[in-house]
Amino acid sequence: MKLLEDRIKRDGTVLPGEVLKVDNFLNHQVDPQLMYEIGGEFKRLFEDAGVTRILTVESSGIAPALMAGLRMNVPVVFARKHRSLTLTDNLYTATVYSYTKQVNNDISIDKRFIDPDDKILIIDDFLANGQAVQGMLEICKAAQVEVAGVGVVIEKRFQKGHQMVLDQGIHLEALASIASLDDNQVTFAAPDAK
Repeated sequence: MKLLEDRIKRDGTVLPGEVLKVDNFLNHQVDPQLMYEIGGEFKRLFEDAGVTRILTVESSGIAPALMAGLRMNVPVVFARKHRSLTLTDNLYTATVYSYTKQVNNDISIDKRFIDPDDKILIIDDFLANGQAVQGMLEICKAAQVEVAGVGVVIEKRFQKGHQMVLDQGIHLEALASIASLDDNQVTFAAPDAK
């Protein structure tokens, strides 16, 4: 998605540890117009997949997932990282490791919000090592629902998450695919042949 790649080139910052900081438009401050376009692109990519519900993880995945849900006219459910007084039992859970925060999080979804006949589209902001996506896949497996695909806004193709998703036979679409972050420069990967 050229619009997204241009925004990453213009406003993204490469930090030590192969971290791409895009907090001025994606995961701290959110550009609503860009998210709307991202939602439209996910709709285009998955419109024939029979998606009935979108699943993401709080908090950075919510904006792109919500816009995709709006454009696809399906509900969006986000896995919560912290339990509250209202989220206590009858849950699907998985443990995911956050590389940027260096912590394990137990993510949870109330079982009421996933139906047995759902066809789930998983959407997240980043795919690097694949921990968040793997956690959401574990929840889908526990719920015994079909996964229509995984859509990510930005993937770091040089890390293991991309191949991990493909090795499970899951349709993966990344709107911006980064081949490397060497020398503080973002190099985009060529699109996969379809």
